[in-house]
Amino acid sequence: MQIRGYRDYKRREYCNNIKCEIQLLLNEQEPKSLQYEKIRELCKKSCAHTTYEFHHWLIEQGFLLVKPE
Repeated sequence: MQIRGYRDYKRREYCNNIKCEIQLLLNEQEPKSLQYEKIRELCKKSCAHTTYEFHHWLIEQGFLLVKPE
């Protein structure tokens, strides 16, 4: 749900912004290729960053978390 005057978080925006090593490798691959999927599994199962880091990055970037009542 997009709120007027705001923009939604783009998928992997955090990863690209912090220049995550896994994300940089992923960016070099053709989406959905075998190598891409192997690297993506690393990202999904062994992320080097914490939700704490992600949450604070969101705050620093001015993102808001919203939930309908």
